[in-house]
Amino acid sequence: MKTLRVNLGERSYDIIIERGIISRAGEYVKSGGGKAFVITDSNVAPHYLGSVVKSLEGAGLTVRSVTLPAGEKTKSFNTLPMLYSLALEAGLTRSDVVVTLGGGVIGDLGGFMAATYMRGVKFVQIPTSLLAQVDSSVGGKVGVDLPEGKNLVGAFHQPACVLIDPDTLSTLPAHFIADGMGEVIKYGCIKDEALFNLLEDINGDKTRLFEHIDDIIYTCVDIKRRVVECDERESGERKLLNFGHTYGHALEKLNNFEMSHGAAVAVGMEYITRISEKKGQTEKGCAERISKVCKAFGLDGKPSADTDGIVSAVKNDKKGGKGGLDVVLLEKIGRAYTCRTTADYFREDI
Repeated sequence: MKTLRVNLGERSYDIIIERGIISRAGEYVKSGGGKAFVITDSNVAPHYLGSVVKSLEGAGLTVRSVTLPAGEKTKSFNTLPMLYSLALEAGLTRSDVVVTLGGGVIGDLGGFMAATYMRGVKFVQIPTSLLAQVDSSVGGKVGVDLPEGKNLVGAFHQPACVLIDPDTLSTLPAHFIADGMGEVIKYGCIKDEALFNLLEDINGDKTRLFEHIDDIIYTCVDIKRRVVECDERESGERKLLNFGHTYGHALEKLNNFEMSHGAAVAVGMEYITRISEKKGQTEKGCAERISKVCKAFGLDGKPSADTDGIVSAVKNDKKGGKGGLDVVLLEKIGRAYTCRTTADYFREDI
């Protein structure tokens, strides 16, 4: 077992990384009885819902679960009324708990439901995808998508705890591992050159990746933990976690959210780094290194949107405001910074 503490005063919580912990969730969710409202999706439920419900019931909780269709389109504002109604039907109160069992879609959606139901109830994250384990389950950013863009409605609502079971990765199809690697590569780019070097050395070898996966998850979560402690509400350093995301989110929107998040971020990291290299803002060669490591892990997607479409979508990015846009650039691999610019930054011919 590895435990990390996110120190945020009264909102502090533990992140526990342990193989097999998913079958003992009740030990950590238990809060003197009460009710648990479990939200999961159609990909995850057949593998893990039964054992989680059994563990929660064994801890004395009354459990109600809902299984939603898998995929980004579920992370919609239109899904929320149904969740609120089911929670009311189950008699969920502010002293009870919401449990999100799944990837980033379920964590974001369920977390936002918990943040807004009866003005806020406790929730526990049990991330089952690599992307959710290394990134989205930690930090309290929850929300839903709008037709105009990704994550445009949301809140900061920290979980009560995060339970990460690396064994759940064994049931993921290869494209979900690749999706998560987009975020892993991001962490190497912005904060940890040693992690990036390790990923280059692994060079997409799945056996070697899984030999290191527990340490990789820990490293990424520890980076995010430290950033969130310094900047919980994304007014400064936490913006660095958005490297590749401004362009990536635009791609997701323009592809009707049918392009995976990790693949879109991979394109975004390479694209913005090629622009910043051309402008002399980034050490030469970084974009090529990013491109190679992304391709090695199956992230070799290409932009499928024209420049005008990208610029228009970027203008709706939540990181904009007051006539400008904060983009994240690399000084070099392992060191990032923010640059105040406009959406037209993405018009650069590379």
